[in-house]
Amino acid sequence: MTRLAVVTGGGTGIGRATAGMLAGEGYDVIIVGRRAEVLADAVKWIGPQASAVTADAADPAQVPKVAEAVAGRAVDVLVNNAGAYLTGDESSLAGVAARWRANLDSNLLTAVLMTTALLPLLRRPGGKIILTSSIAAQRGGGGPYSAAKAALHGYALDLATNLGAEGITANVIAPGYVIDSEFFAGRTTPEEHAARVAATLVKRAGESEDIAEAVRWLVGPGGGFVTGQVINVNGGSVLGR
Repeated sequence: MTRLAVVTGGGTGIGRATAGMLAGEGYDVIIVGRRAEVLADAVKWIGPQASAVTADAADPAQVPKVAEAVAGRAVDVLVNNAGAYLTGDESSLAGVAARWRANLDSNLLTAVLMTTALLPLLRRPGGKIILTSSIAAQRGGGGPYSAAKAALHGYALDLATNLGAEGITANVIAPGYVIDSEFFAGRTTPEEHAARVAATLVKRAGESEDIAEAVRWLVGPGGGFVTGQVINVNGGSVLGR
């Protein structure tokens, strides 16, 4: 039977590129996101092996729709890519709490809920869990976004420890500046772009395909002995640690 992958935040940017790569590797791919039109466009781009589930991965009432779409098949790859940098009015403690909760929901709880819902369906042995973090988790600068992404690292270590004996791996990919992701869309001036490129050792911006290639390695035969790791894909903007 054809292998199956689930990619949250699969409608744009890194998620779409990753889903497209997996489809090209022969997987059936279910992409998950909140915007039906965006998902429909992504499915057309990815091809006939793709289908979509419109769901908010931070909502425990909606996440079961993804498990239903899997329809009892074994999930070979789960890419928890959903997330966003969310701003808010922090002029009051209530505002601070609201912004922090929103970022934790978007970047951490999405991964926790989706992984928990699909855990019984992950292939044993051989299942792969990948969580998309950020360079901000390692160098700060993003407030609650940085904290939420850093929390994914500890969560992945728990997953790797608890699931290793079942033949399931769990790893984090921490992208740097990825020019074609929604994260930077409309937020980066030419001067900021130049500064971000200059901060890399390879002197170029990253692209969504760079992250998809890291996923290709982790889910392929070469990544089978890799678990509990944070893989930096940032052009050297932050050195490994």
